[in-house]
Amino acid sequence: MGALDGFRVLDLSQIVQGPQAGALLADLGADVVKIELPRLGDISRWIPISSADRRSAYFFACNRGKRSVTLDLHVPEARAALLRLCETADVLMHSFTPGVMERWELGYEQIAPRLPRLVYATASAFGPAGPDAEREGADLAGQAAGGLIRATGEDGDFPSPVGAVVADHCGSQNLVAGILAALLARERTGRGQRVDVSLLGGQVWAQASEITHYLLSGSLPGRANRGHGLLPTLYRIFATADGHLAIVGAGGALWPGFCRALDRPDLIDDSRFADEAERGRHLPELVAAVAEQLATRTTAAWCDRLRAEQQRYAPVRDYAELAADPQLWANGYLVEVEHPQFGRQRIVGTPVRFSDTPSRPGTAAPELGQHTEAVLLDAGFTWDEIAALREEGAW
Repeated sequence: MGALDGFRVLDLSQIVQGPQAGALLADLGADVVKIELPRLGDISRWIPISSADRRSAYFFACNRGKRSVTLDLHVPEARAALLRLCETADVLMHSFTPGVMERWELGYEQIAPRLPRLVYATASAFGPAGPDAEREGADLAGQAAGGLIRATGEDGDFPSPVGAVVADHCGSQNLVAGILAALLARERTGRGQRVDVSLLGGQVWAQASEITHYLLSGSLPGRANRGHGLLPTLYRIFATADGHLAIVGAGGALWPGFCRALDRPDLIDDSRFADEAERGRHLPELVAAVAEQLATRTTAAWCDRLRAEQQRYAPVRDYAELAADPQLWANGYLVEVEHPQFGRQRIVGTPVRFSDTPSRPGTAAPELGQHTEAVLLDAGFTWDEIAALREEGAW
């Protein structure tokens, strides 16, 4: 039994921000019903792995464990059907641009009087209010408008986004948190409410410390420059003989052990590096000494030495190296499942563990409209009504 067994979510969202939130809710036990446009479906269905492999990693990752229903909300009968489905649901979530659902008379203010217990969650690009509310966007817009791209990379480099849809991901996690909080509040009040998240808001919250630094001081933290603009210490990426290594701070009680691991015990008593303040004042010299030494051995060799001294470090890895790490498998961050079509598959697991209500990552993403009839029957539609909806082009 999952933590959210018995809860039903209607997911009208597309691509990543909303769908990834829905996938996590499904992993936690909710019955997540994905509502898609007939014949087209979620746009992410059409982002193939390659020209030779038409499967979509985006769609699979963000929609596993859901059921798919097709409804064309441009058709009045489909909108009426959605309202009936809402009567059986706890949550409705969508990622339409603000104003679209309202024009279809499916906005929160229009639905809430009829369904006061429904949690109505939206995921937009720039938020539901303000001059940019009705602008469309995607992950890159969130990273750019939210300041992340300017904080990434090195001085003088061309601005580059993070190599993952991190703005979508931050928005999805905020959406999950908002939905769960609204469901918890409903237990006390008996009322649902509207929950709004956005790519922009997620990026601002993700950088709360750095943005607060600017708001308090008026000075910009600057770009990461292989580390972090606000951390003038050994918190950065270094080159090794065969790759790269992150040194995640080596101050305080860690300093002597770090010097021993580095084969530079002479640095322990060097007056330039006597304490954190001195190391900060002489950071360029310290970085140069560490960089010179780390370049003499392989990443694996340094990891062994740093681990023996209980230091804070991590190898810089690609996804292939990540998938070979037993740590990910031990914690269920990667798991193997039996896919009904493709057999044994390795997939990304659920990032949250529970002692009493274990999460279960979905095995497969649904085919477009695979569960339309079953979901409509569950909601009380008769076969005649389902046939009539098809004749009207509603699904």
